[in-house]
This record gives sequence, structure tokens and C-alpha cells, in this order.
Amino acid sequence: MNKSLALILVILLTCSCIEEKEISSFNTENWSKRAATISAKDSLEFGKTYLATYSEIYSLTEHKTHGLTVMASMRNISEIDTIYVLKAEYFDTHGKSVRKYFDTPIYLAPLETAQIIIDEIDTSGGTGSNFIFDWKIPKNCPQPLFDGVMSSTVGKQGLSFTTEGKRIQ
Repeated sequence: MNKSLALILVILLTCSCIEEKEISSFNTENWSKRAATISAKDSLEFGKTYLATYSEIYSLTEHKTHGLTVMASMRNISEIDTIYVLKAEYFDTHGKSVRKYFDTPIYLAPLETAQIIIDEIDTSGGTGSNFIFDWKIPKNCPQPLFDGVMSSTVGKQGLSFTTEGKRIQ
């Protein structure tokens, strides 16, 4: 009886230590610290970039998928100019909008990087998830770099690969 009680206690303690992760979501407080106001009279150049990402990939067959952590990086590669990201929108495999990450433009200082992280358990984007980024930069400034790192580790195995954004406008 004492051994059974001890076993139940150990199981309860072990289960209570398991932390349940939340599905990835955006924290508006993080982005509000980067909020920027852009004058309608500015001479900034507008651009739009597409970034392919994968919140899950096929494993073994077309009927089994494996979740991945996605890190979408927004990089200002200018050494002197501040740039502005107007929109970061995440889409699923079918082109349906999953979420927008901020409602007002944000700034990236010279050589600064900001990331959007999508947890491995958030497979809402599917095998063909992607982002659209709208941005503005000063004249003669290098365009921003948008890239994705997808990764997963299970046991002693690890998987990671990258994608690079493509300017579409």
C-alpha cells in the first residue's frame, strides 16, 4: 500500500512539472516598443518581400508530418540608415491569413535584427506557410533581408534549414 501511494505521488509530481506550451502568438507589447511614425510626405521607397517558411514538413510518407520551430528574421543590413517594416503577415499553405504581427510601422536601427518565432507545436501554417512583409527604406539604402530558419530536435537528431525572402514589389 505504501509503495502504491509513493508511486502515485511520484507520478503526480512528475506530471505537475510538465509545462504546457502555448501556441505561438504575437505580443503587441514587444512591437509597440518599436513603433514608428512615418510622414506621408516622406521620400521613402516602398517594397514588399515574400518569405517561404515551413511550420511542418512531411516525414516518412505524405500522411505523416513533423512540426518545426520557425524563426523569421527581419534584418536591416544598412550600416547607417534606419528602415521601417510596415506589415508582417503570416499565411497558411492555402494562402489564408493566420495572423498579423503589428498594426503600426516598426523601425529597425542600422544592422538591427528582429525575429518572429513560431513554436514547433503551432502547425497552423502547414507545410507551405509563408510571410509577406511590407517595408520602407530611404533612397540609396540597401533593401532589408528577410530570412527563415526552420529547426527541430528530437532525441539525438536535429533538423534545420533556411530560406531567403524574395522581393515581389
